[in-house]
Amino acid sequence: MTSTLRFMPNTLPAAVSRNFAKLQEAADHAAHNFSQGAANARAEMLRRIVEHCAKFQTVDLGRSIGQAALSLTLYFASIAGLIALVKTGFWPIALLLSPVAGLLLVKLFTIQHDCGHGSYFKNKRASHALGFLISILTFTPYGFWRDAHNRHHASSGDLDRRGVGGVDTLTVEEYRALSPAKRIIYRVYRHPVVMIVIGAPLYFFLLQRLPLAGPMPFAEVYHGMKLRQIWRSVATLNLALVAFYGGLSLWLGLGTVALVFLPVVTVAAWTGTWLFFVQHQYEDTYWAAKPEWNYAEAAIFGSSHYKLPTPLRWFSGNIGLHHIHHLASRIPNYRLMECYKASEDLLSLPVMTIRDSIRCARLALWCTERRQMVSFSAA
Repeated sequence: MTSTLRFMPNTLPAAVSRNFAKLQEAADHAAHNFSQGAANARAEMLRRIVEHCAKFQTVDLGRSIGQAALSLTLYFASIAGLIALVKTGFWPIALLLSPVAGLLLVKLFTIQHDCGHGSYFKNKRASHALGFLISILTFTPYGFWRDAHNRHHASSGDLDRRGVGGVDTLTVEEYRALSPAKRIIYRVYRHPVVMIVIGAPLYFFLLQRLPLAGPMPFAEVYHGMKLRQIWRSVATLNLALVAFYGGLSLWLGLGTVALVFLPVVTVAAWTGTWLFFVQHQYEDTYWAAKPEWNYAEAAIFGSSHYKLPTPLRWFSGNIGLHHIHHLASRIPNYRLMECYKASEDLLSLPVMTIRDSIRCARLALWCTERRQMVSFSAA
C-alpha cells in the first residue's frame, strides 16, 4: 500500500492530497515501529542465545579422550585394511573403500579444529600436541591453520576484514570494478569444479606446503598474514610429513603409500572444503561493514545450520551446527547438538538441507542492495 501512495499523481485536490499525505505519514510511522520492534526482538533473541551457548563451553575430559582414541583407532584400522588390500593386489577394492577412511579423516580434522579453538582439552599444551599430531594425517599445518581460522571467526561476515581463513567473496560493486582479466580469474576461482574438485586436493597436498597467506590477484581489498607468522608452522609440518610418509614408503613401498593415502586425503579434502563453503555461502547469509557489523549477528545469521543425516553428523563433528560454533567456538563438538536441542530460539532458526546446499554452488557475489548472495548472472 505504501508504494502505491507514493506514486499518486500530484493533480489531486488539496484536501485529498493532505489526506493522502497524512495516510502516508501514518504508514511510514507504522513501518518504522514495526521495523524497530523486529530489531528489538531479534536483539533480545540473540542475547538469549549468547547466554544459553555460554553454558556449554566446558570440556569433558573423558569424552574428549574417548572420542580421540576411537577416531584414531578407526582411522588407522581402515588404513591398515586398505594397505592389506593394495599389498595383496586388490587395489581397485581399496579405492572403492577409501571414502570410508576419508570420512574418518574428516572426523579427525574436526578434533584438530577443536584443539585449535582450545575447546578439546583445558590444557593448551595437550591441545596443541594432539592438534599437531593429527595435522600430519590431514596435511594441514596446525599452527598456521589455527591462527588463520581464529581470524576467520573474529571477522566472519565483516566486509572490512575479509581475507584470511575464509572463502574469498567480492561484492557486486567490487566485481564490476575489476578489469576483464581479474573478472576471469575470480570467475574461475569461484567455479565449483575449480574450488572443490580441483582446488581442494591441490590446496591440501601442495599449497599448504608453502608459506602463502597473501590476497588473491583479484582481491585488492583483502589482507594477508605476514610470512614470519606462518613459515615455522609450515616448515615443521613439512619435515614431519617427510619423516612419517617417507618412513612408510621405505617400509611398504612408495606405490602402496600413494595408492592408500592420496585417495583418502582427497576425499577428506573434498568433503571438508564443501562443508566449509556452504556454511557461509548461502543466499541469505550475513555480510556488513562497520559500524553495522555485529559479531553475534554474523555468527548466528551468517553461518548456516547444515542439517545432515546422523552418520554424517558424527563424521563431521556436528560442524553443521555452524552458527552455534561460530558464536561460541569453545563448545566441544560433542556438546553442539546438546546445546542446540536445549534452546527454543535455536530450534526456531532455519536449516539448510543437502538439497538446499547444492544450489549454493552458483552463488558468487554479495549484493549490498539486496543483502543476499547472488550468482554472476544476477550481477
